Amino acid sequence: MGQQHIKQLLTGLIVLFLYAQSNAQKDSLFIRKIYDEALLRGHAYEDLRSLCKDIGPRLSGSSEAAMSIRWSEQKMNSYGFDRVYLEPIMVPHWERGNPESAWIIAHPNGILEKINICALGGSVSTQGMMEGELVMFNAIADLSKAKPKEVSGKIVFINQPMNAAEIQTFKAYGACYPIRGNGAIEASKLGAKAVLIRSLGLPNDDFPHTGSMRYEDSIKKIPAAALSTQDAERISDLLASGVSLTFSMEMDCRNFPDEPSFNVIGELKGSKFPNEIITIGGHLDSWDQGEGAHDDGAGVIHCLEALRILKTLGYKPEHTLRVVFFMNEENGNMGGKSYAKWVKEKNETHIAALESDRGGFTPRGFGCDGNDSVYAKFTALEPLFKPYDLHIWEKGGGGVDIGPLKNEFKDITLFGFIPDSQRYFDFHHADSDVFESVNKRELELGAASISAFLYLLDSKVF
Repeated sequence: MGQQHIKQLLTGLIVLFLYAQSNAQKDSLFIRKIYDEALLRGHAYEDLRSLCKDIGPRLSGSSEAAMSIRWSEQKMNSYGFDRVYLEPIMVPHWERGNPESAWIIAHPNGILEKINICALGGSVSTQGMMEGELVMFNAIADLSKAKPKEVSGKIVFINQPMNAAEIQTFKAYGACYPIRGNGAIEASKLGAKAVLIRSLGLPNDDFPHTGSMRYEDSIKKIPAAALSTQDAERISDLLASGVSLTFSMEMDCRNFPDEPSFNVIGELKGSKFPNEIITIGGHLDSWDQGEGAHDDGAGVIHCLEALRILKTLGYKPEHTLRVVFFMNEENGNMGGKSYAKWVKEKNETHIAALESDRGGFTPRGFGCDGNDSVYAKFTALEPLFKPYDLHIWEKGGGGVDIGPLKNEFKDITLFGFIPDSQRYFDFHHADSDVFESVNKRELELGAASISAFLYLLDSKVF
């Protein structure tokens, strides 16, 4: 190789290096603008306040859910997105009815105490007051091994706690989910009258946590409810001391035919690849306990604010950026399932989707469920986020709402936003999940992180 050729090669490498450095500096400056907009002039906290306080909890099929759709459409239009529209869907309609009530009666000392319970989502009612001897199991695995004579005609209590030693709290939650999802099935197989579970939460408090549960058509449907962790501890201590307990409870749950509803969608149209779509979103619905502030008010507001910031800063996306407020993640995921089928039927091209559904806590990073090429580009973004303390860049990502897209678009990449998880299960599906439980700065940092990440997905990764 001649000296002239070597000189030209070195010059080319220097030019490429300087070009890369220039682009990195440009990206850093724009990301800084995103964070400044979120932290100094952000709308996220006020928008979440309005969603929680002006609308309230948003269980699918409720009047609050219907009003949240109107609220969301108006909000997206007020931010001047290129297109705002509704996608019709059908959703389940279950109502808690009159407030639940419950007591324990201890024998032989006659202690009578009121207990905090909440019906699990989808439960049948007790048809008036129901009473029965209480029998406790420390795990659902123990219940599945029990003999019918131990359970028949009794009320089963599954006292399986989340593992406090698990650093990643979502792993602790996943390990306990079967007591909520399958508890009524396993108890009914053995002839139980009803099932009670220890709430899936880490703190010891008076807030019972609801959540979806399952029935099987071939097995008798029995009432299912959660106890607060504090009451679970109290009952466990009494039973361990040899006291016999009767449990009295009343739940007024009601199931209705499916209701028409909508996903709410807003877009910024792509300037280069308008037919290639990047979706971001969370679920607009919530349980009827609390106000759905962390689950998933924070998630939809994260994504709304992310798109608003890019619009406000005058960013012209290369691909079409679409924010979706999905309806009915909590008890059916009809929003996510319907959206995936709907966009496939329209022959749209979907290249990526991101979900925020882990609360409004301090951002920690992102997960990526994509091929090796995309994952390499994904991890290359990490240095740009180092000044903002985002350090988790891991394989695996997505969420319940965007998961069905993977069935329709095999090459799509799914991303998940990862905030700090240590306090999430203090509030999850409980009366404590209210606007006041969300920190303003943490919420704004989350919105800025998603907005910056969306900008880089659009301009660098795809």
